[in-house]
Amino acid sequence: MSTLFEPCKIKNLELRNRVVMAPMCQYSAEDGIPNEWHFTHYTSRAVGGTGLIMMEMTNVEERGRITDHCLGIWSDGHVPHYKRVVDACHRQGAKIGIQLGHAGRKAQDAPEPVSSSAIAFSDKFKTPHALTTDEVDEMVDAYKWGAVRAVEAGFDTIEIHGAHGYLIHQFQSPLTNKREDEYGQDYALFGVRVIEAVKSVIPKDMPLVIRISAVEYADGGYDLDHGVELAKRYKEAGVDLIDVSAGGEGTPSKERFQEPYPGYMVPYARRIKEETGIPVIAVGLLEDVNVAEHVVASGDADLTAIGRGLLRDPYWAMNANRKQNPTDRSFIPEQYDRGFRKI
Repeated sequence: MSTLFEPCKIKNLELRNRVVMAPMCQYSAEDGIPNEWHFTHYTSRAVGGTGLIMMEMTNVEERGRITDHCLGIWSDGHVPHYKRVVDACHRQGAKIGIQLGHAGRKAQDAPEPVSSSAIAFSDKFKTPHALTTDEVDEMVDAYKWGAVRAVEAGFDTIEIHGAHGYLIHQFQSPLTNKREDEYGQDYALFGVRVIEAVKSVIPKDMPLVIRISAVEYADGGYDLDHGVELAKRYKEAGVDLIDVSAGGEGTPSKERFQEPYPGYMVPYARRIKEETGIPVIAVGLLEDVNVAEHVVASGDADLTAIGRGLLRDPYWAMNANRKQNPTDRSFIPEQYDRGFRKI
């Protein structure tokens, strides 16, 4: 039985605990470049004891940003700015990954967003350009070069964003993929080719993660069986860890989505772990340490991702461990030691 605050190793990635900072967009960049806000934001979570920090969605091309204030990694000039953040997190004992993504039709500020098909996200969004087959292949290269730059910046792992209604998700969903070429005949093909391209340029011992929406919540959306098949295809393509989320493709229907509760997505993670046999990250209102601990101790998931809880408390991991293990002071930085009463 594993516990939340014991080390974890996946390929060459050695984590001090099983707490993952979920990627949460900050909308604070200029020209895609991380700045002082990002440096403070991520480094403080490293000081706070987080095992793996997953940097927010970082876009592989300029038109792929959700907004013009989102991060990007489409040029070599971005690399040293990321390296500064990575090196600082490493000095505090954390490991850090980067989430490579593309907003596709959800790119709000792009003059002309792109997607698998010319279907707008809603009447408040622009109708996207349906990528040609050649343009899809070029997009695969954009992910590859994003990965090259991420490795150069020193990231410990890369997560491909295939969830929440963004570009890869747009290809893997029957709701948004109405293509007649090979990318329409095989919903997983674009994601598979992105995985293969990224795998070709990262170190062999670096784990590759993909985040997927295991189910869709909009009317007519796909169910968990479809999500499981996607996970299997992505495992075959070479991912080592699956970050299991859900939704994001459209307005949730009352029939398909009830009120969320702590751990409401964990059953998706458990099913995908059972079906694929590879490690998974669970998400979904897990900020109560007792819930997060149960997810890991029960074997439902191998790691837990904390999103909003870590936005509110950069020292969530340190404080949560203190609640679970009152006499364990290993999480407390020496500089903060006197702030904690000895038991």
